[in-house]
Amino acid sequence: MDFIILIASAFGGGLFGALVGALPAFIMVGIIGLAGLTAGAGAADLVGNVAFGSFFGPHIAFAGGVAATAYAHNKNKIESGGNILLPMAKLNDHMTLIVGGIFGVLGFLINHIYNIVLEIPTDTIAMTVFTSGMIARILFGKTGLLGKKCTDGNRVFVPTKESGVFLITMGLGAGIISSYYAVTTGLVVLGFLVSATTLIFTQMGHPVPGTHHITLVSASAAVASGSILIGALFGILSALLGDLIGNIFNSFCDSHIDPPAGTIFLLSFVIFVFL
Repeated sequence: MDFIILIASAFGGGLFGALVGALPAFIMVGIIGLAGLTAGAGAADLVGNVAFGSFFGPHIAFAGGVAATAYAHNKNKIESGGNILLPMAKLNDHMTLIVGGIFGVLGFLINHIYNIVLEIPTDTIAMTVFTSGMIARILFGKTGLLGKKCTDGNRVFVPTKESGVFLITMGLGAGIISSYYAVTTGLVVLGFLVSATTLIFTQMGHPVPGTHHITLVSASAAVASGSILIGALFGILSALLGDLIGNIFNSFCDSHIDPPAGTIFLLSFVIFVFL
């Protein structure tokens, strides 16, 4: 397909992600991806070209929604630049949507460079999502890349004992189940797609945590090593690293830099290189 057409499609995908909201756009990755796995011959089209392509690819639609939200906050149109649940259609502002489209194109180009030009051995889509969030923070944020200093001096980076045990437990459980299905079915993305779909409950206001970094990394590790236990171990590492990245980049800040994306690309690099 003509490269210019792909770029134009990415603009539309980023704009659409802003229109419906960053998290709703990501939830659609799970829904369409799961549908694609049951679509027989059309599975590759739905999964590769729709769920992870220009329509709902996280590096395009989610990243576009994140950037549009940060821009809208910069222009004092919304209260929080980190509210990725909020559809930008609410604002009835064309420039906010255009920013989403521009970041959709940016996401397409960055991923192309990471994946095709530089051939970085990692999940380049996740790496692009993380990079895009950092660019949006630099362009539209006012709190700095790492957030402003905590006024009461109690900013934490590592989990407490209680929350740490919870994260380990969550990572172990989600990692084992995702690893099991990845090894027995060969579908590495199955757990990821299920996790993405469960975020529909987060969108509804329920305290459902993101687990897609856990299920994807653990499945990748399990398939690469041939061991469900290794996958479970990477599930625990994913839960802990995701919390650390969130505390570093998303504390006392005014936009969203995606911790699961950071976790996925960092641990995917370890898996691709060493396993």
